[in-house]
Amino acid sequence: MTRRQVLRSSLAAGVSAGLAALLPGAAAAQTSGATAGSVRVLTNSHWGAFEAIVSEGRLTGVIPFAADTHPSPMIQNFPALVTDRTRIAQPMVREGWLRRRLDSDRTARGSEPFVAVGWDEALDLVAEELTRIRAAYGHESVFGGSYGWGSAGRFHVSDNLTNRFLALTGGYTGSVGNYSYGAGMVLLPRVLGSNQAISGPLTNWSVIAEHSDLVVLFGGAAFKNGQISWGGTGAHTTEPAMRAAHAAGVKFVSVNPVREDDAETVGADWLKIRPNTDTALMLALCHELLSGGKADEAFLARCTVGWERVKAYLTGESDGVAKSADWAATITQIPAEEIRALAARMARGRTMIMTAWSLQRADHGEQPWWATILLASVLGQIGLPGGGFGFSYTSTNGVGMPVGGHSFPSPRRGRNPVKRDIPVARVADMLLQPGETVDFNGREVTYPEIRYIHWAGGNPFHHHQDLNRLSRAWAVPETIVVQEPWWTATARRADIVLPVTTTLERNDIGASVRDRWVVAMKQAIAPVGQARNDFDILADLAERFDQRAAFTEDRNEMQWLRHIWDRGRQRGARSGLTMPDFDTFWAEGAFEVPAGNEDFVFLADFRADPEGNRLRTPSGRIELFSETISGFGYADCPGHPAWLEPREWLGAAAQTQAAPLHLISSHPRLRLHSQMDNAPLARAAKIAGREPVMIHPEDAAARGIEAGEVVEIFNARGRLLAGATLTERVRPGVIVVYEGAWLDRDPERGLDRHGNPNMVTADHGTSSLTQGCAAQSCLVQLRRHDGPAPPVRAFEPPATVRSPAP
Repeated sequence: MTRRQVLRSSLAAGVSAGLAALLPGAAAAQTSGATAGSVRVLTNSHWGAFEAIVSEGRLTGVIPFAADTHPSPMIQNFPALVTDRTRIAQPMVREGWLRRRLDSDRTARGSEPFVAVGWDEALDLVAEELTRIRAAYGHESVFGGSYGWGSAGRFHVSDNLTNRFLALTGGYTGSVGNYSYGAGMVLLPRVLGSNQAISGPLTNWSVIAEHSDLVVLFGGAAFKNGQISWGGTGAHTTEPAMRAAHAAGVKFVSVNPVREDDAETVGADWLKIRPNTDTALMLALCHELLSGGKADEAFLARCTVGWERVKAYLTGESDGVAKSADWAATITQIPAEEIRALAARMARGRTMIMTAWSLQRADHGEQPWWATILLASVLGQIGLPGGGFGFSYTSTNGVGMPVGGHSFPSPRRGRNPVKRDIPVARVADMLLQPGETVDFNGREVTYPEIRYIHWAGGNPFHHHQDLNRLSRAWAVPETIVVQEPWWTATARRADIVLPVTTTLERNDIGASVRDRWVVAMKQAIAPVGQARNDFDILADLAERFDQRAAFTEDRNEMQWLRHIWDRGRQRGARSGLTMPDFDTFWAEGAFEVPAGNEDFVFLADFRADPEGNRLRTPSGRIELFSETISGFGYADCPGHPAWLEPREWLGAAAQTQAAPLHLISSHPRLRLHSQMDNAPLARAAKIAGREPVMIHPEDAAARGIEAGEVVEIFNARGRLLAGATLTERVRPGVIVVYEGAWLDRDPERGLDRHGNPNMVTADHGTSSLTQGCAAQSCLVQLRRHDGPAPPVRAFEPPATVRSPAP
C-alpha cells in the first residue's frame, strides 16, 4: 500500500466512524435536551457546524454536523452560553457619563454602575456624541476599533459593518494588520511578494503524506488551534490529516519550549528550545548545511537574491561571528550535537518546515519567519512535493486541504474619507501619545488624538498587552461605545453599551475558503432580552445621519444573504464550480464544495520557471536579502534574517535576576481567545476559580509551591493570580498561562484576580518594520499567594441603577 493509500484509508476510516456515530440512535446519545417536539436547526460557528436542539423556544442541546469527524467539544457550551447571566439584557449607559458627560470620571470606567435605557435613547446618545466630537475635533478623532474574531458568518461581520457605518457618516481612524500574525503579514510581501504562505493555498497534506520524510514543527503542533476557523467550520481536518500523515510514515520533530501541544501523538521528537531563540537555531542549521556541502547552491542562485550577503553573515565574514551549532547551543540551550543531527536529518530526505504564528508574536518577530524561508531555501526543496515551508498548518483549521473554487464576500467597509490608520497592536500608544510619529513598514505613522471609540466584535481587554497601561489609555477618550452580547471587560469599560445577538439569534451563511462546507446558519431562537444584530443597530444609527439607504443598499438580512450567495455563486462559476440557487441551498441547509487539486504544491510553478512565474517582489525572486528593507535603515530589522537579542529573554542575566521565568501566553484549549471563558467547559478547568498556570516541578519546588495553590505572577508591569498545575511538559524556567481569561482587575493594586497573562506582557512593537504584537517576549517572577485569595468577580454583571444620581 502506498503512502497516499494509507492516508486515504486513515481519513476514510475517520469519516466512516464519524458518520456512524451520528446515525439517529447515536446522535441522540451525544446530546442531552433532545425531547419529543424539539426541532433541529443547522448553524455554524468558529468551532464547527452543529444542529441546535430547540424545545419550546429554548436551546437545550447540540448535535455536531454529520460531516465533522472530529467535532470540537466547545460547541457543547452554547446552550448555557446564550442565556448566561453575563448576557447584556438591554442598552446601558454608564451612570457617571450619563449624568456629567464630559466632566465624568473616565477612570471610573469598569467600576461605575450602569443605567438601563431604551434603544431610541441609546442610539440618539451615540449619534449626538459622534456628531459633537466630529464637529469639534474632526473625523480622525473617531477610532473604529472593532478588532476581533466576532462571530462566524459572512454577513454579520461586526468590524466590517461598524467601519462601513463610520465611513459612510464621515470617516474615522482605522487600523491595519492583526495580533495573530501581524509581523509576518508585513514581512512576507517584501520577501515572497504575497501572504500566500499564511493564507494559502499551501502544499496539501496528501502530498506531504506521500512525499515528506520529515516535518519540522517550529513552535510545535497543537490540535487545539485546528479547532477554529474564521467564517465557520464544516469539518475539522488538521488533526486527522496529521495523524494520517504519521500513519503513512512521515516523521515529526517539535521545536518548542512546551510539550502541552499534541506533537507527541504523531511520534514527534521534542527539542526543548529556550523561548524566542528559534532564529538562532535556524541560522545554525543553515550554517551546518553550508559547511557540510549540503546547501543547494543551484536553487539559491536560480530562485533567490541576496544569498551571498546572507552567506557572509552565516560564516561570520561580515560580523566576525560564525552562526555555527556551537554558537547556537549557547543561545538556544539545545546541544550542538543535536543541532548537527537535525541538520543532517533535514538534508537526508524531503523535509517540510511548518512554523507557527506564535513565533512572530515576539521581539523581532519577523526574524524566525524570514529565517524559515532562508532555511527552506538552503535545503533547496521549495516547490518540490513534500518539501518547502508554510506558516499556518498548525495555527488554524483547514490549511493544507484540497479546497477551492468558492469564495463569499462580506458587506464592504466602503471608502474611508479619512486616510489615517495605525498598526492594530499600537492602540494604547495612539491613545497615550497623540502627535507622536513612529516608523512602520517604510513609512511614518503619526498618532491622531482620539476622542471617540466605537468597538464591536472584539475584546481589547483580553488581546492587548500590558493591561494596566491600556487601562490608563482607556481613560483618554471622551466617549466609548461598545456593541457586545456579554459583559466582557471591554463592555464593562464602555460609556454606552449596545446588546448584540449571538449567531443563534440571527441568520447568516457560514463559509471559509479552507473548508469544503458552506452552511446555512438559520436563526434557532428569538433574541435574548432586547438584543439586536449589528446590522440593524448600525442601520438605525445610519438613519440618524441620513445614510440608511447607503448602509443597507435597500436590503434586509435575508436579502443580503441572497446577494452574498449569488455573488459567491458567480465567483464559483468562474472557477468551474456549479452551485445551487439560494432557495435550494437554504432549504437543504448545506453545500459541499468538491475537493480541489489534492496534488497542489506551494511555489511549484515558480520553481519550475522563476522567470515565467516571477514573484511580486522587486527581483521577482525570493528575497533572502531585501534591498527595500535594508533601505529603510531600521536598526532593529536589517536587510536579511539575523539573530537579534529580544528585549526580554532568559539569556539576559541582568533581567533574570528579578524575573527569572519566561511566560508563554498561548492559545487556550477550551475557548477562542476570550470567547466562551464564561461557559461551562472553560470554567470547569479553572483552579480555585482562576486560570491555571503550568509550572515545571523544579521551579515549583524552588518556590515551595504545590499543585492547586493560588500563585502570584508578577513583574514591573503588573500582577495576576493563577492556579498552580505542575507538569514536566514545560521546560524548566518556562511557565504557561493561556490567554483569554476575562479580566478582573483590582485598579488600586494593578492586580488581576482571574489570571489574564496580559497583565504582565509588554506593549511595544515587534520592530520598526512590522510593529506587531510582542506578547511572547515576557519575563516574570512567581510566588505562592499568601493569605486568603480574593474572590473572582469576572462573571458577575456590573451593578445597575434606575436613573443617574443627581
